[in-house]
Amino acid sequence: MGLVFFPAFDWAISPTHPEREERLLYTKDQIFEEGLLDLPEIVEYKAGVATLKDIARVHFCVPDVKSQITDAHLIAVGGCLVLADALLKGEITKAFALVRPPGHHAMRVVHGNRGFCNINNEAIMIEYLRKKYGLRKIAVVDTDVHHGDGTQEIFYHDPDVLFISFHQDGRTLYPGSGFTHELGGPGAFARTLNVPLLPGTTDEGIHYVLDNLILPILKEWQPELVINSAGQDNHYTDPLANMRFSAQGYARLNEKISPDIAVLEGGYAIETALPYVNVGIILAMAGLDYSHVKEPDYYPGKFKESAECVQYTRNLVRQLREVWERQEELAAKHRAEEGKFRLRGEPGNVYQKYKHIYYDTDQIEEEQHETVHLCPVCPGYLTISSTANRGWSGRASAFAVSIPLYACPKCQEEGRRAYAKALDSKRNHDFIYLQDKPLDEYRRFDCARKQESSL
Repeated sequence: MGLVFFPAFDWAISPTHPEREERLLYTKDQIFEEGLLDLPEIVEYKAGVATLKDIARVHFCVPDVKSQITDAHLIAVGGCLVLADALLKGEITKAFALVRPPGHHAMRVVHGNRGFCNINNEAIMIEYLRKKYGLRKIAVVDTDVHHGDGTQEIFYHDPDVLFISFHQDGRTLYPGSGFTHELGGPGAFARTLNVPLLPGTTDEGIHYVLDNLILPILKEWQPELVINSAGQDNHYTDPLANMRFSAQGYARLNEKISPDIAVLEGGYAIETALPYVNVGIILAMAGLDYSHVKEPDYYPGKFKESAECVQYTRNLVRQLREVWERQEELAAKHRAEEGKFRLRGEPGNVYQKYKHIYYDTDQIEEEQHETVHLCPVCPGYLTISSTANRGWSGRASAFAVSIPLYACPKCQEEGRRAYAKALDSKRNHDFIYLQDKPLDEYRRFDCARKQESSL
């Protein structure tokens, strides 16, 4: 298996913030101490540097990509892309990107940092793999304790990406989302599945979800690639959450899921969890014995699942299994109900969603209207109107058009026309964007300067 290790020494939200380089330094010490890099089964790769175009393939960064990232972000993503290339070229069979900054809270439109994330490492890697290698069906299993709301949002209307997230119930933890009714847009129903677990859920509960829901669905859906959005903050010592998962539980989880690529997300118990959890995952992914990896204070039976928790988890799995098994019937019903809310005056078959997005790190509030122009033969194209209130920094607004890689010729043409129409009207926005994935062309128009640039 391949490893990339990038602790990002020069990037931190603040010197004492839990998201800092020590998260990976203790893990690196443990890897050296255990001699893992001396094993023939494990190869270390050096991180590369992603391009601005790689970022623009996924994100509309306001006002531009450079203003929302640092070199550390480009290298963290670059590390993922190096491993993705090595995997697709057959040099390795598994990969684990131990990189930071994390990314799974970053959504399609980026006005700033939220949940410690500016750009979405996994989403950028997925679009890179699709463009370069022609992959289509990809599954993301998000095992971070916080709902992967950014990854969900980016692929919410994509029928070819299956996003499954289990996490601590959003009523008790940031970002406050990830409920069972969030199932994907009208053209991608049941391609999003959320498993909100009760605080205190142990290895037993999480493995019940894995064995009875996630693994059977992955087996049935048959993705070309499985990505683990690997947050280690379900651990029982994590200071930011309330779950009871162990290093052995994590290792067995990765052995069962057998992801092609794992990308590190959260996990903030720097000394008591991350070294053990990450080493256990590396050994499990490399097919090596991980039975000796355990925390100094852990013993079998340390945590017992409550009867309430057992019953809740079983009911939750039963409910989501029913959604999965009845997805065609429920999708038809869902589309009929959504049709009632089409915009007055909007031509054709469109679905619109209003979003209020809060950037907790940068304290930005975004109001967004997303319109999906539905198509019977492809995912359709999206238009987004976004306004962000940046407090003392003022406001910024954007209109964006996103044409999916697998959009039909008609939707490609309509999407390009929507961009041209926006340029003519300006729509009272500061910036206008076109994300033309079939042409791999990404345009940005600065309305004040009347200048267009492209990547």
